[in-house]
Amino acid sequence: MDTLLHRTAEIAANAPRYRRKSSTFIDGIHDVTEDSNMAPAQLYSTMSGRLFHSGRIAIVMVGPPARGKTHVCVSLARYLAWLGVKTRIFHLGDYRRATIGPESAVPKDYFFPDASPESVILRQKILKKCREDIYGWLNHENGQVAIYDAVNPTASGRRSLAKELAKHDVQTLFIESFVDDERILRENARNVKISSPDFAGMDPDEAAQLYLKRIEVRIPVFETMDEEELNYIKMINAGQKFFYNNVNFSYLSHRIVFYLTNLHIKARKTFFVRAGTTTDEDSLRADAPLSEAGRTYAKKMTDTILKHREQEHAETGENPASLPPLTVWTSTRLRTIQTADP
Repeated sequence: MDTLLHRTAEIAANAPRYRRKSSTFIDGIHDVTEDSNMAPAQLYSTMSGRLFHSGRIAIVMVGPPARGKTHVCVSLARYLAWLGVKTRIFHLGDYRRATIGPESAVPKDYFFPDASPESVILRQKILKKCREDIYGWLNHENGQVAIYDAVNPTASGRRSLAKELAKHDVQTLFIESFVDDERILRENARNVKISSPDFAGMDPDEAAQLYLKRIEVRIPVFETMDEEELNYIKMINAGQKFFYNNVNFSYLSHRIVFYLTNLHIKARKTFFVRAGTTTDEDSLRADAPLSEAGRTYAKKMTDTILKHREQEHAETGENPASLPPLTVWTSTRLRTIQTADP
Protein backbone atom coordinates (compact mmCIF):
# COMPACT_ATOMS: atom_id res chain seq x y z
CA MET A 1 0.00 0.00 0.00
CA ASP A 2 2.82 2.39 0.88
CA THR A 3 4.46 1.66 -2.47
CA LEU A 4 1.19 2.35 -4.30
CA LEU A 5 0.67 5.62 -2.45
CA HIS A 6 4.25 6.67 -3.13
CA ARG A 7 3.86 5.84 -6.83
CA THR A 8 0.56 7.76 -7.03
CA ALA A 9 2.12 10.80 -5.37
CA GLU A 10 5.07 10.67 -7.77
CA ILE A 11 2.76 10.57 -10.81
CA ALA A 12 0.71 13.47 -9.47
CA ALA A 13 3.83 15.52 -8.76
CA ASN A 14 5.16 15.09 -12.28
CA ALA A 15 1.86 15.40 -14.15
CA PRO A 16 1.09 18.52 -16.25
CA ARG A 17 -0.74 21.21 -14.27
CA TYR A 18 -4.25 21.29 -15.75
CA ARG A 19 -7.00 23.19 -14.02
CA ARG A 20 -10.31 21.48 -13.29
CA LYS A 21 -12.85 21.67 -16.09
CA SER A 22 -16.18 23.38 -15.60
CA SER A 23 -18.95 21.18 -14.26
CA THR A 24 -20.76 21.14 -17.59
CA PHE A 25 -17.81 19.53 -19.40
CA ILE A 26 -18.85 21.49 -22.48
CA ASP A 27 -16.84 24.69 -22.21
CA GLY A 28 -13.26 24.43 -21.00
CA ILE A 29 -13.59 27.66 -19.08
CA HIS A 30 -10.94 26.71 -16.51
CA ASP A 31 -8.66 24.67 -18.76
CA VAL A 32 -5.09 25.65 -19.52
CA THR A 33 -5.25 26.26 -23.24
CA GLU A 34 -2.64 25.05 -25.66
CA ASP A 35 -4.07 27.10 -28.51
CA SER A 36 -1.22 29.23 -29.86
CA ASN A 37 -3.75 31.49 -31.58
CA MET A 38 -5.44 32.51 -28.34
CA ALA A 39 -5.69 36.26 -27.96
CA PRO A 40 -3.09 37.67 -25.53
CA ALA A 41 -5.68 39.24 -23.22
CA GLN A 42 -8.34 36.54 -23.50
CA LEU A 43 -10.03 35.84 -20.16
CA TYR A 44 -10.95 32.25 -21.01
CA SER A 45 -11.84 30.07 -23.98
CA THR A 46 -15.13 28.33 -24.72
CA MET A 47 -16.23 25.76 -27.27
CA SER A 48 -18.55 28.32 -28.85
CA GLY A 49 -15.94 31.07 -28.85
CA ARG A 50 -18.26 33.43 -26.95
CA LEU A 51 -17.71 34.86 -23.50
CA PHE A 52 -20.31 33.55 -21.05
CA HIS A 53 -21.02 36.78 -19.23
CA SER A 54 -21.38 39.29 -22.06
CA GLY A 55 -24.13 38.13 -24.41
CA ARG A 56 -24.28 39.22 -28.03
CA ILE A 57 -23.78 42.88 -28.81
CA ALA A 58 -24.31 45.02 -31.90
CA ILE A 59 -22.20 48.17 -31.89
CA VAL A 60 -23.94 50.65 -34.17
CA MET A 61 -21.93 53.61 -35.41
CA VAL A 62 -23.62 57.00 -35.81
CA GLY A 63 -22.41 60.10 -37.63
CA PRO A 64 -21.94 61.64 -41.09
CA PRO A 65 -18.85 60.80 -43.16
CA ALA A 66 -15.45 62.31 -42.25
CA ARG A 67 -16.09 61.90 -38.51
CA GLY A 68 -13.68 59.03 -37.95
CA LYS A 69 -16.31 56.29 -37.61
CA THR A 70 -14.46 53.69 -39.65
CA HIS A 71 -11.24 54.38 -37.76
CA VAL A 72 -13.10 53.77 -34.50
CA CYS A 73 -14.59 50.56 -35.93
CA VAL A 74 -11.26 49.10 -36.97
CA SER A 75 -9.48 50.09 -33.76
CA LEU A 76 -12.28 48.76 -31.59
CA ALA A 77 -12.45 45.48 -33.52
CA ARG A 78 -8.71 44.97 -33.03
CA TYR A 79 -9.03 45.66 -29.31
CA LEU A 80 -11.93 43.24 -28.89
CA ALA A 81 -10.05 40.57 -30.83
CA TRP A 82 -7.11 41.14 -28.47
CA LEU A 83 -9.52 40.43 -25.61
CA GLY A 84 -10.53 37.20 -27.35
CA VAL A 85 -13.99 38.42 -28.39
CA LYS A 86 -15.28 37.23 -31.77
CA THR A 87 -15.86 40.49 -33.62
CA ARG A 88 -16.68 41.44 -37.20
CA ILE A 89 -17.26 44.78 -38.92
CA PHE A 90 -20.10 45.27 -41.40
CA HIS A 91 -19.55 48.41 -43.49
CA LEU A 92 -22.81 49.46 -45.12
CA GLY A 93 -20.82 51.40 -47.71
CA ASP A 94 -19.26 48.14 -48.92
CA TYR A 95 -22.72 46.68 -49.51
CA ARG A 96 -23.80 49.82 -51.35
CA ARG A 97 -20.75 49.71 -53.62
CA ALA A 98 -21.21 45.98 -54.26
CA THR A 99 -24.84 46.59 -55.28
CA ILE A 100 -24.68 49.93 -57.11
CA GLY A 101 -21.06 50.38 -58.07
CA PRO A 102 -18.89 53.51 -57.72
CA GLU A 103 -20.11 56.69 -56.03
CA SER A 104 -20.92 58.28 -59.36
CA ALA A 105 -23.62 55.62 -59.91
CA VAL A 106 -25.44 56.35 -56.62
CA PRO A 107 -28.79 58.12 -57.22
CA LYS A 108 -28.64 61.79 -56.22
CA ASP A 109 -31.53 61.40 -53.78
CA TYR A 110 -30.29 58.12 -52.32
CA PHE A 111 -29.51 59.62 -48.87
CA PHE A 112 -32.51 61.99 -48.76
CA PRO A 113 -35.37 61.29 -46.29
CA ASP A 114 -37.87 62.03 -49.09
CA ALA A 115 -36.08 59.94 -51.72
CA SER A 116 -37.89 58.58 -54.75
CA PRO A 117 -39.62 55.17 -54.47
CA GLU A 118 -36.87 53.63 -56.60
CA SER A 119 -34.14 54.94 -54.29
CA VAL A 120 -36.06 53.84 -51.19
CA ILE A 121 -36.41 50.30 -52.56
CA LEU A 122 -32.72 50.22 -53.45
CA ARG A 123 -31.77 51.51 -50.01
CA GLN A 124 -33.94 48.91 -48.27
CA LYS A 125 -32.46 46.13 -50.39
CA ILE A 126 -28.93 47.09 -49.37
CA LEU A 127 -29.88 47.48 -45.71
CA LYS A 128 -31.62 44.10 -45.71
CA LYS A 129 -28.59 42.31 -47.14
CA CYS A 130 -26.23 43.91 -44.61
CA ARG A 131 -28.46 43.13 -41.64
CA GLU A 132 -29.08 39.56 -42.81
CA ASP A 133 -25.33 39.05 -42.79
CA ILE A 134 -25.14 40.49 -39.27
CA TYR A 135 -27.83 38.13 -37.96
CA GLY A 136 -26.34 35.19 -39.84
CA TRP A 137 -22.95 35.80 -38.28
CA LEU A 138 -24.31 36.25 -34.76
CA ASN A 139 -26.78 33.34 -34.95
CA HIS A 140 -24.93 30.75 -37.02
CA GLU A 141 -21.21 31.55 -36.75
CA ASN A 142 -21.06 32.10 -32.98
CA GLY A 143 -20.22 35.77 -33.38
CA GLN A 144 -20.35 37.89 -30.24
CA VAL A 145 -19.87 41.51 -31.33
CA ALA A 146 -21.06 42.84 -34.69
CA ILE A 147 -19.97 46.39 -35.54
CA TYR A 148 -22.40 48.08 -37.93
CA ASP A 149 -20.65 50.96 -39.69
CA ALA A 150 -23.19 53.34 -41.22
CA VAL A 151 -24.48 56.91 -40.89
CA ASN A 152 -27.74 56.01 -39.06
CA PRO A 153 -28.85 59.66 -39.20
CA THR A 154 -32.33 59.71 -37.64
CA ALA A 155 -33.60 58.98 -34.14
CA SER A 156 -36.58 57.04 -35.48
CA GLY A 157 -34.32 54.80 -37.54
CA ARG A 158 -32.07 54.13 -34.55
CA ARG A 159 -35.03 53.25 -32.33
CA SER A 160 -36.36 50.89 -34.98
CA LEU A 161 -32.96 49.23 -35.36
CA ALA A 162 -32.61 48.73 -31.59
CA LYS A 163 -36.05 47.07 -31.43
CA GLU A 164 -35.22 44.83 -34.38
CA LEU A 165 -31.95 43.72 -32.79
CA ALA A 166 -33.69 43.07 -29.46
CA LYS A 167 -36.00 40.59 -31.23
CA HIS A 168 -32.88 38.59 -32.06
CA ASP A 169 -31.74 38.76 -28.41
CA VAL A 170 -28.93 41.15 -29.33
CA GLN A 171 -27.98 44.09 -27.10
CA THR A 172 -27.35 47.36 -28.89
CA LEU A 173 -24.70 49.97 -28.14
CA PHE A 174 -24.66 53.09 -30.32
CA ILE A 175 -21.42 55.04 -30.72
CA GLU A 176 -21.73 58.51 -32.21
CA SER A 177 -18.70 60.42 -33.42
CA PHE A 178 -19.83 64.03 -33.08
CA VAL A 179 -17.51 66.61 -34.64
CA ASP A 180 -18.17 70.34 -34.94
CA ASP A 181 -14.51 71.40 -35.03
CA GLU A 182 -13.85 72.49 -38.61
CA ARG A 183 -10.13 71.81 -38.27
CA ILE A 184 -10.74 68.16 -37.35
CA LEU A 185 -13.23 67.77 -40.19
CA ARG A 186 -10.78 69.18 -42.73
CA GLU A 187 -8.00 66.96 -41.41
CA ASN A 188 -10.20 63.84 -41.60
CA ALA A 189 -11.28 64.71 -45.13
CA ARG A 190 -7.71 65.41 -46.22
CA ASN A 191 -6.25 62.26 -44.71
CA VAL A 192 -8.90 59.76 -45.77
CA LYS A 193 -11.45 60.87 -48.29
CA ILE A 194 -9.60 62.85 -50.96
CA SER A 195 -7.79 59.76 -52.26
CA SER A 196 -10.90 59.19 -54.39
CA PRO A 197 -10.43 59.58 -58.18
CA ASP A 198 -13.06 62.34 -58.00
CA PHE A 199 -10.44 64.60 -56.40
CA ALA A 200 -7.38 63.59 -58.45
CA GLY A 201 -5.04 66.51 -59.13
CA MET A 202 -6.85 68.91 -56.80
CA ASP A 203 -5.27 70.91 -53.99
CA PRO A 204 -5.78 68.91 -50.77
CA ASP A 205 -7.46 71.80 -48.93
CA GLU A 206 -9.81 72.53 -51.84
CA ALA A 207 -10.62 68.84 -52.19
CA ALA A 208 -11.41 68.59 -48.47
CA GLN A 209 -13.75 71.60 -48.63
CA LEU A 210 -15.49 70.17 -51.70
CA TYR A 211 -15.95 66.82 -50.01
CA LEU A 212 -17.45 68.39 -46.88
CA LYS A 213 -19.88 70.38 -49.03
CA ARG A 214 -20.92 67.15 -50.75
CA ILE A 215 -21.75 65.67 -47.36
CA GLU A 216 -24.03 68.60 -46.51
CA VAL A 217 -25.85 68.23 -49.82
CA ARG A 218 -26.15 64.45 -49.88
CA ILE A 219 -26.99 63.99 -46.19
CA PRO A 220 -29.15 67.05 -45.45
CA VAL A 221 -30.78 65.60 -42.32
CA PHE A 222 -28.81 64.33 -39.36
CA GLU A 223 -30.09 64.10 -35.78
CA THR A 224 -27.48 63.82 -33.06
CA MET A 225 -28.20 61.25 -30.38
CA ASP A 226 -30.31 62.23 -27.37
CA GLU A 227 -32.63 59.21 -27.10
CA GLU A 228 -32.84 58.56 -23.37
CA GLU A 229 -34.00 54.94 -23.74
CA LEU A 230 -31.06 53.84 -25.92
CA ASN A 231 -27.58 52.75 -24.88
CA TYR A 232 -25.05 55.08 -26.44
CA ILE A 233 -21.66 56.73 -26.20
CA LYS A 234 -21.10 60.13 -27.80
CA MET A 235 -17.50 60.98 -28.66
CA ILE A 236 -17.18 64.74 -29.09
CA ASN A 237 -14.47 66.21 -31.33
CA ALA A 238 -12.29 63.12 -31.56
CA GLY A 239 -12.32 62.34 -27.86
CA GLN A 240 -12.13 65.83 -26.31
CA LYS A 241 -15.32 65.01 -24.39
CA PHE A 242 -17.53 61.96 -23.86
CA PHE A 243 -21.18 61.55 -23.00
CA TYR A 244 -22.56 58.21 -21.86
CA ASN A 245 -26.15 57.01 -21.60
CA ASN A 246 -27.20 53.61 -20.21
CA VAL A 247 -23.92 51.85 -20.98
CA ASN A 248 -23.58 49.72 -17.82
CA PHE A 249 -25.26 46.61 -19.21
CA SER A 250 -22.37 44.13 -19.52
CA TYR A 251 -18.70 43.46 -18.92
CA LEU A 252 -17.90 44.29 -22.55
CA SER A 253 -19.71 47.62 -22.39
CA HIS A 254 -17.34 48.68 -19.60
CA ARG A 255 -14.32 47.54 -21.59
CA ILE A 256 -15.51 49.41 -24.67
CA VAL A 257 -16.02 52.63 -22.71
CA PHE A 258 -12.54 52.28 -21.22
CA TYR A 259 -10.99 51.74 -24.64
CA LEU A 260 -12.78 54.62 -26.35
CA THR A 261 -11.70 57.08 -23.67
CA ASN A 262 -8.10 56.15 -24.50
CA LEU A 263 -8.50 56.08 -28.29
CA HIS A 264 -6.92 58.75 -30.48
CA ILE A 265 -8.58 59.54 -33.80
CA LYS A 266 -6.49 62.56 -34.65
CA ALA A 267 -3.17 61.94 -36.39
CA ARG A 268 -0.07 62.15 -34.24
CA LYS A 269 3.62 61.29 -34.49
CA THR A 270 5.74 59.12 -32.22
CA PHE A 271 9.54 59.38 -32.23
CA PHE A 272 11.78 56.63 -30.83
CA VAL A 273 15.35 57.57 -29.94
CA ARG A 274 18.28 55.81 -28.31
CA ALA A 275 19.81 57.09 -25.10
CA GLY A 276 23.26 58.64 -25.30
CA THR A 277 26.43 56.79 -24.34
CA THR A 278 27.48 56.77 -20.69
CA THR A 279 30.72 56.93 -18.74
CA ASP A 280 30.45 53.20 -17.99
CA GLU A 281 29.08 51.36 -21.03
CA ASP A 282 30.40 47.95 -19.96
CA SER A 283 28.36 47.63 -16.76
CA LEU A 284 24.68 46.71 -16.90
CA ARG A 285 24.20 47.34 -13.18
CA ALA A 286 25.81 50.74 -12.95
CA ASP A 287 23.36 53.58 -13.52
CA ALA A 288 26.06 55.76 -15.03
CA PRO A 289 25.53 59.33 -16.27
CA LEU A 290 26.01 60.42 -19.87
CA SER A 291 29.51 60.79 -21.19
CA GLU A 292 30.63 63.91 -23.02
CA ALA A 293 29.76 62.22 -26.33
CA GLY A 294 26.38 61.23 -24.89
CA ARG A 295 25.58 64.83 -23.91
CA THR A 296 26.60 66.05 -27.37
CA TYR A 297 24.34 63.45 -28.96
CA ALA A 298 21.42 64.39 -26.68
CA LYS A 299 21.72 68.06 -27.64
CA LYS A 300 21.88 67.35 -31.38
CA MET A 301 19.03 64.84 -31.19
CA THR A 302 16.80 67.30 -29.33
CA ASP A 303 17.54 70.13 -31.77
CA THR A 304 16.86 67.83 -34.74
CA ILE A 305 13.48 66.63 -33.46
CA LEU A 306 12.29 70.12 -32.48
CA LYS A 307 13.33 71.54 -35.85
CA HIS A 308 11.63 68.67 -37.68
CA ARG A 309 8.35 69.23 -35.80
CA GLU A 310 8.42 72.97 -36.52
CA GLN A 311 8.99 72.35 -40.24
CA GLU A 312 6.17 69.81 -40.44
CA HIS A 313 3.81 72.16 -38.61
CA ALA A 314 4.74 75.07 -40.89
CA GLU A 315 3.90 72.97 -43.96
CA THR A 316 0.32 72.57 -42.71
CA GLY A 317 -0.19 76.34 -42.77
CA GLU A 318 -1.29 76.42 -39.14
CA ASN A 319 -0.35 79.15 -36.69
CA PRO A 320 3.14 78.41 -35.26
CA ALA A 321 1.78 79.09 -31.79
CA SER A 322 -0.65 76.17 -32.18
CA LEU A 323 2.13 73.56 -32.32
CA PRO A 324 1.12 71.05 -29.62
CA PRO A 325 3.63 70.38 -26.85
CA LEU A 326 5.90 67.35 -27.10
CA THR A 327 5.33 64.67 -24.47
CA VAL A 328 8.50 62.79 -23.54
CA TRP A 329 8.57 59.33 -21.99
CA THR A 330 11.74 57.77 -20.58
CA SER A 331 12.69 54.79 -18.47
CA THR A 332 13.95 55.29 -14.91
CA ARG A 333 17.58 54.89 -15.98
CA LEU A 334 19.73 57.99 -15.50
CA ARG A 335 21.02 57.88 -19.08
CA THR A 336 17.50 58.11 -20.55
CA ILE A 337 16.49 60.96 -18.24
CA GLN A 338 19.63 62.95 -19.06
CA THR A 339 19.17 62.28 -22.80
CA ALA A 340 15.67 63.73 -22.62
CA ASP A 341 16.86 66.78 -20.68
CA PRO A 342 20.17 67.83 -22.28
